[in-house]
Amino acid sequence: MQVLEFEKPIAELERELEKIRAKSASPNFDLSAEVAALEGKLADTRESIYQNLTPWQRVQIARHTSRPFMLDYVANAFTDFYELHGDRHIGDDHAMPGGFARIGGQRVVIVGHQKGRDTKENLKRNFGSGHPEGYRKAMRLMRLAEKFGLPVITLIDTPGAFPGIGAEERNIAEAIAFNLREMMLLRVPIIAVVLGEGGSGGALGIGVADRVIMMENAYYSVISPEGCAAILWKHRKHAPEAAAAMKLVAPDLKQLGLIDDVIDEPLGGAHHDHAAAASAFGACVLRHLAELSTQPIAALLSQRYQKFRNFGEWQGTGGKPTGPGNC
Repeated sequence: MQVLEFEKPIAELERELEKIRAKSASPNFDLSAEVAALEGKLADTRESIYQNLTPWQRVQIARHTSRPFMLDYVANAFTDFYELHGDRHIGDDHAMPGGFARIGGQRVVIVGHQKGRDTKENLKRNFGSGHPEGYRKAMRLMRLAEKFGLPVITLIDTPGAFPGIGAEERNIAEAIAFNLREMMLLRVPIIAVVLGEGGSGGALGIGVADRVIMMENAYYSVISPEGCAAILWKHRKHAPEAAAAMKLVAPDLKQLGLIDDVIDEPLGGAHHDHAAAASAFGACVLRHLAELSTQPIAALLSQRYQKFRNFGEWQGTGGKPTGPGNC
């Protein structure tokens, strides 16, 4: 498994513990005391590191190659998934699969970003960066959900929408903007969950929802820390400082009121235990689905609009709150 820079002290202790355990297997050695001491030190080191993560370290975990992706959560938290393909205009986008599924017996429509674990799969999935047809397919599925009265669950995990020439020619900006408007008007409950990376408009293109939830070690931002550092500090090496300043990780965004809930991950990140992460994910989604299902559609639409309308409020010099767009 990929070892991140700040995890190296843990990896060194694990290797040392493995060597001592191998020696203690011999009948000529009794190293049980040493094993117990090292196990205690390893547990303390893990807790010290993982419970005091910096924003930049959380960004690194969000990008971990072993982290569960969209289809991993579909396999572990949903049942009866039936994938649908194509936007009915250009073609299919493998970076954004979606279809019908069940969670806790509840029928839903699910759509999200899917990354790959190796070069071949990443090329197929376009590294999780959606094309215009991906966002148009997503809206087609959401309208099917509306037609059949099914809740929509979107799973966000993308560094951003694909910025290539072809995507621009097929109007990626219009596809995302169209989704923003139409999701605001969709007459069914919507839950969006940021699984790992939540990059810019590529994330927001399926992120307009009644409940916006994040995994504990995900991030959600208008720009990557490296991009911000390149603009403000003129060098990507300042990405850790940018990550701290941008308030882009789940605890900060929850405190700012920009997301509604945070899903706890196993110690060290979801990549250490896919099943436990999926279990926590499923329980949280079901709880919010139950809450949303009791509300009239008119109330949902009003609250959804107001939720996003309230973002960006600021206080003037007199301390009086000023609404969005007012100076």
